[in-house]
Amino acid sequence: MSITERERSLMEEAITQAAKSFAAGGVPIGAAIARGHDLLAVGHNQRVQKADPIAHGEMDCLRNAGRLKTYRDLTLFTTLSPCMMCSGTIVQFKIPRVVVGENRTFGGNEEFLRSRGVEVVVLDEDRCVTMMEEFQRRYPEVWNEDIAE
Repeated sequence: MSITERERSLMEEAITQAAKSFAAGGVPIGAAIARGHDLLAVGHNQRVQKADPIAHGEMDCLRNAGRLKTYRDLTLFTTLSPCMMCSGTIVQFKIPRVVVGENRTFGGNEEFLRSRGVEVVVLDEDRCVTMMEEFQRRYPEVWNEDIAE
């Protein structure tokens, strides 16, 4: 599936957030949320930085967006396929579309999301893969903690 140039720039926001987390010693997962072409918020994984087990990139992004009357017209951009916690939140808030940077380093829950009517677009973005592979090599114990291994 292809995405528009504006959507590509929104994914760039998520990638920038992932790099920000990595630079701070955190898990390099970033997210952005948009209504149409309008960026509402960005966030990144802060489990390490805040010692918060649920501070995943998608969750941080949603927190930064604040309380919204509806999520039914939003697109969530995330550098890595969402875990079950984040996927459940996407379903709970009825976010209809998720654009994923990559799912090679962590096979998330695309089929779960699709079974709940969420459109999932996987870009297979090399920069996302490279950043996550580097993190997993440098900090395997933190990665295993993040995925509850």
